[in-house]
Amino acid sequence: MSRNKLEVPESEKQLDQLKWEVAEELHLDDDIEEKGFENMTTREVGQIGGNMVKKMIEYAEEQMSHGADIRD
Repeated sequence: MSRNKLEVPESEKQLDQLKWEVAEELHLDDDIEEKGFENMTTREVGQIGGNMVKKMIEYAEEQMSHGADIRD
């Protein structure tokens, strides 16, 4: 993970899973397994992070549209 402190530490496993899901969708998972995250380009890491944020926003919007409190 990053140096940033997680607001909900219990979410680390889910965030790692989401990171790998996004990497697979972008066809970067093989590169990551070969080189490791620390050797990925800034652009590749940015693509993964940007797509993770997009998916998290979509999830939150979906939860709010169903009347769920996303803070639970």
